[in-house]
Amino acid sequence: MRPETLEFMRALANSPSPSGFEQPAAAIYRAYTERFADLVRTDVTGNVIAALNPDARVRIMLAGHIDEIGFLVHHIGDDGLLRFSGIGGHDDVTAVGQRVWVHGKKRIPGVVGSRAFHLLSPDEQTKRPHIKNLWIDIGATSRAEAEEVVRLGDPITYTETFTPLMGDRATGRGFDNTAGAVIIAEALRLLKEDGGLHRSVGVHAVATVQEEIGSRGAQTATYAIEPVTGLVVDMDHATDLPSLDEAQHGSLYVGKGPSIARGPNIAPVVFDLVTAAAEEEGIPYQVHAFAATTPTDANAMQVSRAGVATGLVGVPLRYMHTPSETLSLTDVENCARLVAAYCRRITPDTDFTPRLPDG
Repeated sequence: MRPETLEFMRALANSPSPSGFEQPAAAIYRAYTERFADLVRTDVTGNVIAALNPDARVRIMLAGHIDEIGFLVHHIGDDGLLRFSGIGGHDDVTAVGQRVWVHGKKRIPGVVGSRAFHLLSPDEQTKRPHIKNLWIDIGATSRAEAEEVVRLGDPITYTETFTPLMGDRATGRGFDNTAGAVIIAEALRLLKEDGGLHRSVGVHAVATVQEEIGSRGAQTATYAIEPVTGLVVDMDHATDLPSLDEAQHGSLYVGKGPSIARGPNIAPVVFDLVTAAAEEEGIPYQVHAFAATTPTDANAMQVSRAGVATGLVGVPLRYMHTPSETLSLTDVENCARLVAAYCRRITPDTDFTPRLPDG
């Protein structure tokens, strides 16, 4: 991965940006894409739209959400301990004992507290922890002391940061889905620097917000841009793990290329164009079948206005929605190449109407 892209990915992954509080990631995405985009703007929802040929009649929308899961302070106790709620989907087990940043009047370190295992009854030891029974300890000894630095509604994130592993692997907090935002930005850069985009086609690469709480940013951005077609880029569950039944969950391996979704949420013509682009460009890929809608921005994009010919590509990710999400940087690069290759194949004459092969 080129050094500039790697630094961009590191900065995005380390930015504290839970749903509704995406401004740090938005600023990084905006600054990076301003180097090559024809137009960069931020809408009232918080989405950042970087575009090439922004006035073109035929519009492609690329979506990669920049919000991560996190927490939010909902109570400050007389003892100075903070009670908190989850933003997005959490496994409460993961939170126990984690170190966090509370983004209050200033950034404050804290730890997610619970009763030690030794202090639980035998019955309690057999049960999973619940977030309602956890708290965050910032070292304050009273409500007044805590309120000097923390307010109700302040967001909270885990402290883990981007860390390279062996080979081309990396781990970090929030790759779901800052890595997707890196991919759409890089696809836009490749289109700008290497060319190949039809002059009557515009590409709008949108760093969407609030995906983890219902794809709210994608809904408003798709409505406003009114694209003919769109690709959503999100992380996909890797299945190359011990004791995981691939017959139930499918086969998706880290390092074997980006995933291409197929199913009712995906326009058949888009799937065919994306897979053809991968094969013609020599990009390895894996197919992930979804029998219904997907838990991604593709769900909102597909049904905007009179409908959008929607596709979904992704990167296999281990340990999703934990502080240590793990992926292949080569998969990220190949996914960006794939997205750019798809955009180059769209012309004003591309017909996305589903038909039988002989129709």
